[in-house]
Amino acid sequence: MSKLSSKLSRRHFLQIAGAGIASSLSTSWAFNTQGQNNSKIGVALVGLGNYSKGLLAPALELTQHCELRGIVTGTPSKIPQWQHRYQIPDKNVYSYDNMHEIANNPDIDVVYVVVPTSLHLKYCEIAANAGKHVWCEKPMAMNTNQCQQIIDVCNKNKVQLTVGYRMQHEPNTRKLMEFKHSQPYGKIQNIVSQAGYAGNGMAADNWRMKKAMGGGAMYDMGVYPLNGARFLTGLEPIAITAKHDKSHPHIFKEVDETTYFTLEFPKGLIAECATSVVKGFNQIKIDCEKGWYQLDPMSQYNGVTGITSDGKRFPAINGLQQAIQMDHDALAVLNKGPILVPGEEGLRDIHVVEAAFKSAASGKTISL
Repeated sequence: MSKLSSKLSRRHFLQIAGAGIASSLSTSWAFNTQGQNNSKIGVALVGLGNYSKGLLAPALELTQHCELRGIVTGTPSKIPQWQHRYQIPDKNVYSYDNMHEIANNPDIDVVYVVVPTSLHLKYCEIAANAGKHVWCEKPMAMNTNQCQQIIDVCNKNKVQLTVGYRMQHEPNTRKLMEFKHSQPYGKIQNIVSQAGYAGNGMAADNWRMKKAMGGGAMYDMGVYPLNGARFLTGLEPIAITAKHDKSHPHIFKEVDETTYFTLEFPKGLIAECATSVVKGFNQIKIDCEKGWYQLDPMSQYNGVTGITSDGKRFPAINGLQQAIQMDHDALAVLNKGPILVPGEEGLRDIHVVEAAFKSAASGKTISL
């Protein structure tokens, strides 16, 4: 086991133990707050792209423990619409250049960084140095060094850091995660974990098509099957073998469009994983000694459904996964719940992502 793996295994164990405390929170997206102080934390969104506009901002309206109070954008033309829609005062509107001034704004408790992956470190550092808690969208950063820098600056400033893995907050995902303890279908024997969407790529100037900005299938979608396999088993992979599949080389000139990777876990357990931005698949299936269980789809914004070999079905929730995620993270800020997805979780995934690219380039299995 590498030094990194040894160091993080204990942290991951503590995280999983802590997450168990909050398992009851995940059975519903509405929380019982009777007898609690219902004050909400203020959130500022950094980056007003499609994910912020279409999902995070609407989800914040559904949360019980936080609310949208500020925005940070590099596009002035977006500001009037956001101010009108969410009643955001002028004093809570920032550009990327003056974002550091958020340190003087008591309305803002948390900064949610929703910019291209290559910029996560920069704006997480600004937020932490401003004394604000940091919610960082996935994938956490471009490499493990950047992940560690984000963790360190948050620790230095004594602010909380969470990574935006909504899957780990989604109720059916958490329900199946508990099977690793109860083993209702016996011991796990093998895993299939896939996340991808069909398409033909994006415009050449879109950041998801640029290697230096964190584009490509493995960064954008690959963390879903990777994190799903880790989360549902509670195990850490010890090796990875990966390969890229090119069906649109004239379009995907810099980044991977489809990546297949095999994760080797202790005691011979194997997870066959795949991710793509040109091929559609979305599931995780865990075969056991006495049956199986799966999420199908696994990582979509809605419709995540649990199914078991003996006919049990856990229907998709009514509501936005992002609302559950942000309420869980808000409860942690309010000291009413644990941090479910700390920075170390994002770091570990990026450690494996880096190894996937090394494996694909060399054609060899990479030990983790």
